[in-house]
Amino acid sequence: MVRRYSFRLPRHPASVGLVRRRVGDHLGDWGHGPDDPALADAVLLVSELATNVVRHGARAEGEFEVAVTALADGSCLVEVSDEDRAVPRMRAPDPWEESGRGLHLVEHVAAAWGVWSRGSHGKTVWALVHARP
Repeated sequence: MVRRYSFRLPRHPASVGLVRRRVGDHLGDWGHGPDDPALADAVLLVSELATNVVRHGARAEGEFEVAVTALADGSCLVEVSDEDRAVPRMRAPDPWEESGRGLHLVEHVAAAWGVWSRGSHGKTVWALVHARP
């Protein structure tokens, strides 16, 4: 069975914690236990994607949308959409900086990830987490 849940939040740093809780709660309700690595990975990835929107989005005000889809095989798809059309770019991480590692983490943890253009409505950055035995 495929299940999908989406919600909108204001572009504000406090929203990142709400994203983590809501996604984790829904995946838990859908059968992913607290020790499930797929749940932990999905929560981590959606948190990084939401943080990028909050920190680097072109508009400081406004909202962004988060969606989580639990797939029949136990995998999870997380998506974060905003109105900024700029495609995020991976940059070389500076070991002395506190930020700049988000997309590297997404690249390492996700089975696949990418960006879907929504035309004049912005973009969606997505990441797929495979279920682990």
